[in-house]
Amino acid sequence: MSEPDTSPKVQTTIETGDEEPRDAPLNTKETIIETRDLDVYYGEEQALDDVSMEIYEHDVTALIGPSGCGKSTFLRCINRMNDLIDSCRVEGDVEFGGKNVYDDDVDPVALRRKIGIVFQKPNPFPKSVRENVGYGLKIQGYEGDVDERVEESLKSAALWDEVKDQLDSSGLDLSGGQQQRLCIARAIAPDPEVILMDEPTSALDPVAASKIEDLIDDLAEQYTVIIVTHNMQQAARISDRTAVFLTGGDLVEYDETQKIFENPEHQRVEDYITGKFG
Repeated sequence: MSEPDTSPKVQTTIETGDEEPRDAPLNTKETIIETRDLDVYYGEEQALDDVSMEIYEHDVTALIGPSGCGKSTFLRCINRMNDLIDSCRVEGDVEFGGKNVYDDDVDPVALRRKIGIVFQKPNPFPKSVRENVGYGLKIQGYEGDVDERVEESLKSAALWDEVKDQLDSSGLDLSGGQQQRLCIARAIAPDPEVILMDEPTSALDPVAASKIEDLIDDLAEQYTVIIVTHNMQQAARISDRTAVFLTGGDLVEYDETQKIFENPEHQRVEDYITGKFG
C-alpha cells in the first residue's frame, strides 16, 4: 500500500475570507456536521440504527453501501427532507454548525438554503435556465444582482459557456448532463455551506458523469460535499472520506477513503468492497 502524501499543500482562499486549504491534512479540518445516536424509522421499520459521525468542512464525503442500507435516509436527515415523509420519525441529534437542526426553533426552509440538495434524476423546473438558477434567490428575497449571481452559479457548475446564449430557453431543453449541472447551479445560487448529492451521476452517461465528478472536486474548494453513490470506484476517485453503511442501517466504518478501500478495519466492509456481497 502506498503511503499517503504528507507534503505541504498550497492553500486556497475561500469566499468567507478564511484560509481553509482543500488539500489540508484531513485531521486539521473543522467539523461542520455531527450526528449522535441517530435513529430513523419509517413507521415501525428502522432505517438507521445509532449513527454517530462527524463530517468536516470542505471534504467530499462519500456514503456507500448496498441498496436499502440507509444512505439516502441519512443524507435527507441533514437538511430535514425526511420531514416531508409522514411516516418518518427521527431520534437523536443532527448538528450543523453546533446547532441541532431538529430543534423547534429551526426553520427547515432556511436550513435548506444553507444545505442544498441535488437528486438522482435531474429535476429542472419547467422554466428558463435563468429562472431555474434564480428561483431560490427569488424565494428568499435576494436583494443583490440576480443576473450576476445566476452567471456566477452557472460558472461554478461548469455550465456557463454552454448555456450563456440560451438563458431564456427552457431548462428542459438541455441534455441530461446539462440538466444535472443546472440543478447543481440552482442548489449553489443561494450560497449554501453544504451540498448534498443523492447519486447525482447514476442517470447519466459516462461522459456526463465524468464532468460531474470533475465538478465535485472543484465545488469542494468552496463547499462541503456529501454524496451518496452505489459506484465504489467513483467514491474512491472523488472523496476524502467514505462512510460504509450496511444492512440494518448500521454505519459500520467511516474513515479516510484510502484506508477504507485499502485497509478496512471490519471484515464486513472488506467483503462488501471486494464484491463478496451487496
